[in-house]
Order: sequence, then C-alpha cells, then structure tokens
Amino acid sequence: MSRRISLTQYLVEQQRDHGRISPQLRLLLEVVARACKSIAISVNKGALGGVLGTAETENVQGEVQKKLDIIANEVLIEANEWGGALAAMASEEMDAIHVVPNRYPQGEYLLLFDPLDGSSNIDVNVSIGTIFSVLKKPGEQAGVSTEDFLQAGREQVAAGYCVYGPQTTLVITVGAGVAMFTLDREQGSWVLTEDQVRIPEDTKEFSINMSNVRHWDAPVKRYIDECLAGKEGPRGKDFNMRWIASMVADVHRILSRGGIFMYPWDKREPHKAGKLRLMYEANPMGFIVEQAGGAATNGRQRILDIAPEQLHQRVAVVLGSKNEVERVTAYHLDAAPQA
Repeated sequence: MSRRISLTQYLVEQQRDHGRISPQLRLLLEVVARACKSIAISVNKGALGGVLGTAETENVQGEVQKKLDIIANEVLIEANEWGGALAAMASEEMDAIHVVPNRYPQGEYLLLFDPLDGSSNIDVNVSIGTIFSVLKKPGEQAGVSTEDFLQAGREQVAAGYCVYGPQTTLVITVGAGVAMFTLDREQGSWVLTEDQVRIPEDTKEFSINMSNVRHWDAPVKRYIDECLAGKEGPRGKDFNMRWIASMVADVHRILSRGGIFMYPWDKREPHKAGKLRLMYEANPMGFIVEQAGGAATNGRQRILDIAPEQLHQRVAVVLGSKNEVERVTAYHLDAAPQA
C-alpha cells in the first residue's frame, strides 16, 4: 500500500469519517490489539520463555490446558479490565463470565474470546492465534448476566483474530468489510496491509481432518468424495487438501486465497451438535468470512442466525468460498435429517 495506515488511524476513520463505530468500541479494539501484541511476544519466546508444554490443568470443556492457554487468557482479561468500554468478558477457558470491576459509568460492550486457538500446534512451532467477538450489552439496566451474552452472531458489532505465524497478523471487521494488519515488530505498530479482503467464490482447496472420515455424515462424505475424484469426477477439477489443525491459520489461508473449511458433526459424540464453540469460534469467524464475501453454515443453517442457548455451546462449521459452502449445505438439506 502506498500510505502506511496504522490500526489507530483506521479505527479513527471508521469512527469519525464513517460513523461505523463508537469511541468506546474503538478503544476496546485498540486494547484487544495491544493484548495480542503481548501474547505474540510470549509466543515468539517459545522454549526460551518457559511457555511451552501443558499446565496440568483442564479448562471448562475438560481439555488439558497448555501454559500459553492460561497466559493468553490472563493477558486478555488484565488488559480489558480497566479499559472503560466493557461490562463483562467470556472466555473459552473459563466456566463463567468475568464481570469487570464496578465503576461508573459501566461499559456498554461484551467481549468473548478464544485466547489461544490451535493449542496442539504450540509445541511444534506451527501457527496459532487468538479469536475475539464483540457484542453490545442489551438493555439499560445495571449489571450483567450470562444471558446477556446469548445473542445470535448477526448481533456482533465487531470480530477479529490474530494469527501468530511468520508474520503476526490482525484481521478485524466492524461490519463494513474486512481489514488486515501486520505487526511491524521494529516499530511495535499495526500497519494496514490489505483492506476490503475478498474470498473467491470458487476454490480448488478444502480443509478438513481426513482421519475422521469414518465418523462423518453422508453429505460430508459425498462432498469430499467428489473433491477427491478430481477431473475425472463430477466436479471436473482437481482439489488440494490443506489442514493445519488451527482454525485461525486455516481461515486465514482461506481469506488470503480462497478455500472451504469444514469441522462437521460426526458420530463419535452424536449428542453434540459439533466440536467448535459457537460463541468463541464459529460466530466471529462466520462474521469475518461473510464480510469478505464468503459464507458460513452449520451444514443446514447460517451460523450467524443460530440462537445460542449456552455460553459454551458447540456447533458444526462449514465456511469459506461461497459456492462451495452452498454446495455442502445443499447436500445436507437434501439428505435425511441428522440423527
């Protein structure tokens, strides 16, 4: 880009020139971005910082936590406790919501986050990231409850993620397209490197964990079989498979060059609607992907239209290039209802 635009400049333009965000939301997004810079420093230290390995504790879902899971969670909480824009926070790593300390006036926003997505990749130096979502606190009443967070994804006022890889990249949307910022590590600033990111409607890449093929529902098998059949099959073109086991990294690749990401319902735990978390992963990523011209469904329904019933609700996810997502969704709707 010909002119270096910082994250602060970009957000000021969204607030002052376009009226898309409030001063409080601008402040909140800047605080989250600073927290991501702090997390990036810990990630970059790796073994030298003593942050690798497990913490010998479990999160609310019963998953073993990595040391960096806990560090990232604490960084985000501490950074946002005194920012003035928040009423409360919710994290994938915590059972209950975290209400910010009492003060006047109370913040008007709610922040949800997955502090460190892709934990299985931490110790092998593969890209990981942070995902976040911002909702408006409903009503004018004082105090905040868990029910205040249970809003459909279409109610998000902002969402984003930060991917910690060869470059540290921050991607955000405030409902007016998707912007991508790269961390200038020498200057310590976020610089706009791509605005109005667009996902191609068609693709030749799919992202799914093929080791689970025996557990998939018939529509997913149908779609993947067609992709694997290549030029000789019904799709008439060859597909490549990509799977990083980090949603942030997989979605970032799709934003950069197209593709479809699938984490479907499967038969291992049939009572669960899916593996990924609706509030911390599917909603913010679905918002970003739609703002970039893509689509996001659970195989049958638009992700952002799902009415959440629980803070840690799980969901199947199909997102990315619009035409491929619509094809997978059509296969599900044509099939018999899911068990």
